[in-house]
Amino acid sequence: MLYCGTICGNLLIITLVSTSKNLHAPMYFFIAQLSITDILLTANIVPTMLHILLNNGGTITVISCMTQLYVLSTTEASECLLLTVMSYDRYVAICNPLLYSSIMTKKRCVILAVMCWVLSFFLSFIETLFISKMTFCGPNIIDHFFCDLVPLMKIACSGVYTMELVNYILSFPLLLSPITIIIISYTKIIVTILRFQSRISRQKVFSTCSSHLIVVIIFFVTLLSVYIFPTEGQTLNASKLLSLLYTVFTPFINPILYSLRNKEIKKSLQGINKRLNLPFFTLYINK
Repeated sequence: MLYCGTICGNLLIITLVSTSKNLHAPMYFFIAQLSITDILLTANIVPTMLHILLNNGGTITVISCMTQLYVLSTTEASECLLLTVMSYDRYVAICNPLLYSSIMTKKRCVILAVMCWVLSFFLSFIETLFISKMTFCGPNIIDHFFCDLVPLMKIACSGVYTMELVNYILSFPLLLSPITIIIISYTKIIVTILRFQSRISRQKVFSTCSSHLIVVIIFFVTLLSVYIFPTEGQTLNASKLLSLLYTVFTPFINPILYSLRNKEIKKSLQGINKRLNLPFFTLYINK
């Protein structure tokens, strides 16, 4: 149910942004890009996970494992970078509203999105290449739902130290730098909001940013817990649970947060409801 809801919800966001003129804005363009990464992430992980759960285990070839790991790394990296770009977009919109249209042009938004994808493809390829160079001479059982970095390193016989070094080096452009940019952006956003005289204006702006901030906190905290700062004595079951947060839960709640808390998306849903006369959308909006 979560898998179907994730695919349908994110496809709905992409469709609305593509077809509704009132959603042809930088913020919604990046939300649509985020929905693409969520669909790729869940489509890469969940079918294999369901097969393993239903059959109490499963087999996967080394090539398939590396491919799954590469797609996983690419989607995770692109989501990190897209969330960073979205925080910068909110910073410009709130802190420099008069310059927003000249800074966040359509061409610049496309360039930023392409840069996120290209950088993700490149850095994920480097990581997957180093992982494939590790030697696996012991047990070939991966105690996890999918091929991930941590369980693969646990069964490797050599190359683990090199992989740990590569992992920490790649964490700077993929995790630590984005987190720093997001913290700086939201610090300036909060300072700007607190200067607003109108309480209604402050609530409106906080409401606009809260959805993005919730997604950022859940996504980055789980990634840091799994890959960068795993707690001592963290069991594989705890690692699996944390992995479920960013591979299943976050892609599922993203379209819910961005649609339920966004008036423009609700208006687009109402427009589709009027054209197609779908009672489902009426219940969804009224709720």
